Amino acid sequence: MEFCPKCGAVLIQKRKNFGCARCNYSSKDKIKISTSEKISEKSEIGVVTGKDTETLPVVAEKCKKCGNEKAYFWTVQTRSGDEAETKFFKCTKCENICREYR
Repeated sequence: MEFCPKCGAVLIQKRKNFGCARCNYSSKDKIKISTSEKISEKSEIGVVTGKDTETLPVVAEKCKKCGNEKAYFWTVQTRSGDEAETKFFKCTKCENICREYR
């Protein structure tokens, strides 16, 4: 790629030679323009399946169904905005879901 010596713009191909689109400079010499691109191999994308999808925090909450001491925890605004949110717990062992209203 060649640049205009007057204004620094990229020289483009005109009818017989190369010239500047900004300042109308034209090159008397022939210019050889070449481009290249380096392509690297892409790595595989990992796929998440099954139990690996749980990204919720784990808290100490006793399951009412199996007695397990750990559960996933999240909250949702289930009622109007001026009331407290609802807490949900999902057992890490039996996957029983229970909720707590306040």
